[in-house]
Amino acid sequence: MDDMALRHRLTSALAAALLTAVLATLAPAAAQDPAEYTACMERARSKPAEGRAEALAWRNRGGGVPARHCLAVALFQLGENEEAARQFEAAAEDRATPSVDLRAELYAQAAQAWFQAGRVPPAHRALSLAIDLRPDDAELLVERAIVLGGAEKYWEAIDDLNRALDLARDNADAFVLRASAYRRVGSLDLAEEDIGRALALQANNVEGLLERGIIRRLRGDLARARADWIRVLQLRPDSPAGDVARANLEAADVDKR
Repeated sequence: MDDMALRHRLTSALAAALLTAVLATLAPAAAQDPAEYTACMERARSKPAEGRAEALAWRNRGGGVPARHCLAVALFQLGENEEAARQFEAAAEDRATPSVDLRAELYAQAAQAWFQAGRVPPAHRALSLAIDLRPDDAELLVERAIVLGGAEKYWEAIDDLNRALDLARDNADAFVLRASAYRRVGSLDLAEEDIGRALALQANNVEGLLERGIIRRLRGDLARARADWIRVLQLRPDSPAGDVARANLEAADVDKR
């Protein structure tokens, strides 16, 4: 439960970034009419049921990779995550896909959909294929670490986060994730070091404050743990991190009785 908020934030942020990258790369290469791709994608995101119908019709007219990608986005927006993942992968594996970078981004989007569907092994496979294509992409390594954490493979997640932080030393979220993984394997000293680095980079990182509160609770410092969770509620009361902070505060209050 205590990692849910961080996973939600990172997967949502990366999905948005990847979608922007795919749009920028694929639109100029889109079938006969790049405008058709742009319009289809706008419909897929704003009115996904209509977007799905439009993308299916376009695909059946020979729309190729752009139509398949539009269909995948519409399915993802509709919550049909497994079928969306299959469509993202099919687009990545289509020989008409114009670049290695685009294939990596499509595999990463497939991983997003698999992960949202609760399918950890195919999410890991898709991200590994993306990383094979772009081995120095820190964000992809962070995303795979999240998937590995979901499978409770914390040491493997730490390996990916080590590589990500070698590439991007200012990634506060990666430090928070690694702190969480270290805590999970019982290395509280290393977890404390990483959470300190994360909050030095972003003092109001709500997932970092949430994690520091958990570490402080495990150290027996409930007063400062509560202060961290209260700060999360002040900053982001309606966020997933806020929900977890609220639950931890309620549990701490029960423990005091």
